[in-house]
Amino acid sequence: MLTRDIDLKDAILDLLDNCVDGIQRNAPESSIESDKPYKNFRAEISFSKEGFIIKDNCGGIPIEVAQKYAFKMGRPEAANKNDAEYYTIGTYGIGMKRAIFKMGCSSQVSSQTASDSFKVTISPEWLSSDSEWDLPLEETDRWLPENGTVIEVTHLRDEIAIAFSPPQQSVLHNSLVGEISHNYSYIINKGFTVIVNGSEVPLLPLNLLADGIEQIKQNNAAAIAPFLYEAEKDGVEIKLAVGFYKDIPDGEEIDDEMKGVKNSSETSGWTVICNDRVVLYCDKSRLTGWGELTVPGHHPQFNAISGVIHFRSKGKDASKLPITTTKRGIDASSNLYLYVKEFMREGTKVFTSYTYKWKKNLEEEKTRTKQARLADPIQFFETIPKERWTQVNKRTSESRSFYKERKFTPTLPTPELSAEVGERKRKVSFSRPEKEIEMVAEYLFEDSECEPSRVGEACFEQVLKSAKK
Repeated sequence: MLTRDIDLKDAILDLLDNCVDGIQRNAPESSIESDKPYKNFRAEISFSKEGFIIKDNCGGIPIEVAQKYAFKMGRPEAANKNDAEYYTIGTYGIGMKRAIFKMGCSSQVSSQTASDSFKVTISPEWLSSDSEWDLPLEETDRWLPENGTVIEVTHLRDEIAIAFSPPQQSVLHNSLVGEISHNYSYIINKGFTVIVNGSEVPLLPLNLLADGIEQIKQNNAAAIAPFLYEAEKDGVEIKLAVGFYKDIPDGEEIDDEMKGVKNSSETSGWTVICNDRVVLYCDKSRLTGWGELTVPGHHPQFNAISGVIHFRSKGKDASKLPITTTKRGIDASSNLYLYVKEFMREGTKVFTSYTYKWKKNLEEEKTRTKQARLADPIQFFETIPKERWTQVNKRTSESRSFYKERKFTPTLPTPELSAEVGERKRKVSFSRPEKEIEMVAEYLFEDSECEPSRVGEACFEQVLKSAKK
């Protein structure tokens, strides 16, 4: 029953979560609060039909922790006290054990800290016994080059051995790398390295555009910047940011998206992070407010909009984070999440409205967007002046349970009137056979692969010059 409730990838990710929790417990507090708190820490995962290994240099498990609760089923109160000051994700005390039992019938957990070193062996005989519950813990000599933990699982279950063998092995590898690059994108951005069967997991940025802090500081200055919201409730810190991560797609890009020619929406939508782990990546459904109340459903014209929410909580308060037991999804029924979702919708609406306003002036909008630069949205919570923030009205009894609650709504640019003709710009759009476009592109730019929009603009400029003579 315990292992049936989790799939193989989530079991592996549970073990990776433990690596990150190890960093929280062992790294100096000053480094945890820095821009790159996970720099120089890594985890290496390897698997084949022979077995599974995960090893890290994240500080190791103290022998006292191993003896008292790391190998127990459930999470004793002593564990909560030990983690009281850390932003860990472990809540239920079953992750490591469930992951090991999911994969095989034999395993060895070896760990080394600055002061001690040990190994615990789980044998097939122990696992099949109904009477033997004690696990042997053996103190060992220091043998790891860096302090950390190694978990090796052998005697794989039949279905796991198949998943770890060719050709399924490559399918699992690619899928797992994708999951890790999404679920650990925030941690990898902060310096953590994950290697799967020799391949380093790529970094996926979670940045938003802004014109520049000096413009934003001016009360009435229009500038591209994210919508921000922050608050605290019952020991949970909340930071929300939504804005643009690229310029608004034009008609051609939208058409290509609708036809399935290209996918430019992968990094749009909402990403939810709990204690640095991504539990929901680039969601574009009603779960994150799209298509609810006055917010339109997601459409390729909104592909430039991206939002991120950080929920952070120490120790036993981590149980109040709005996540499922697998730590890979949002608890949509959580009162905390439902309340914050109101601000997700509010922020999304700011940028869908902007998109509608600029729909007929996309060239001008792209010019403005090129002036903006990508930045980690979290930095804006410190740099936006206090006077630019507004307090949130306490409308309900639920809202009164939040404190330090405030939001920042940017003054976004609006389309300007044309100085020459005194009216707004309009878009000229038409379609021609692809070969003809390539022919004209070669004629104008000596480049047949030039973007069709650039070709059309150049043609218009040439005719306009002739018309003005």
